[in-house]
Amino acid sequence: MSTSSQYDVIIIGGGPAGLTAGLYTSRAKLKTILIEGSAVGGRMAEAWEIENYPGFTESINGYDLTQKMYEQATKFGVEHAQSSVTAIINDGANKTVTTTSGDYVAPAIIIAGGSERRKLGVPGEKELAGRGVSFCATCDGPFFRDKVVAVVGGGNGALNEATHISHFASKVYIIHRRDTLRATPVLQEKTKSDPKIEFIWNTDVEAIEGEDTVEHLKLKNIRTGEESTLPVGGVFIAVGLVPNTDYLKGLVEMDSSGAVVTNDKMETNVPGIYAAGDVRANSVRQVVTAAGDGATAAIYAQKYIAEK
Repeated sequence: MSTSSQYDVIIIGGGPAGLTAGLYTSRAKLKTILIEGSAVGGRMAEAWEIENYPGFTESINGYDLTQKMYEQATKFGVEHAQSSVTAIINDGANKTVTTTSGDYVAPAIIIAGGSERRKLGVPGEKELAGRGVSFCATCDGPFFRDKVVAVVGGGNGALNEATHISHFASKVYIIHRRDTLRATPVLQEKTKSDPKIEFIWNTDVEAIEGEDTVEHLKLKNIRTGEESTLPVGGVFIAVGLVPNTDYLKGLVEMDSSGAVVTNDKMETNVPGIYAAGDVRANSVRQVVTAAGDGATAAIYAQKYIAEK
């Protein structure tokens, strides 16, 4: 590739927000490239089933929905580069996106890089990653067939992980540091009615232990202080998300969690730079709202370019 490639719009991130933004900008005949560091789809592609996306009366697999979105966007001309973004340089009229495979230049950028799983930060989590410690039940579920496993967390992500892994595991413990769940009522009912799933309330995981693979968890009841050991063959961490915004520090306004602050037009405090989806402050982290953010960002990016 040459030193830099010129586009009308650069989209960073290939989840539902980025793919929808690409669909809208390319349909508007804007030369668009979508840059994604790994596989397109983001966390949407990891979902075993999505049953609340409009238009699908039956649930759809997240990977399948990703493919449909990707094919629709590329049909209208979106280019795709698999590369990691390391920095954005704002030159005013043009912005330069620096990646591991070269530079891209455009007047408008839509940041839709999503988020990654938050870590517990306990002993054994890093050391046993990939050897019983997992952050994706859809990816790793079959490896835990007929095993006893634990899921840590109490939100939608944790309960989705638990209901999926119960297809494979013989027993699933959900460990939650509170005595109530943040997940939606539908998911709570689904989880509580699963005979393989059992809840452990008011409990923190203090350590993940094992020789070559996960063998047990060290637990502590946060109310009584009682410590215990839970034998498991695997543990799935689902305790929240962290926005992928390290490369944006000093460029755009972010909140205390590292999410990008926008207005209702998805504009950041830097003209020509927009944010959409999970990476945006106050996102409700749903596929449908990410898609809506992407469409909004694309429409206002188009207006910005036209005015320039």
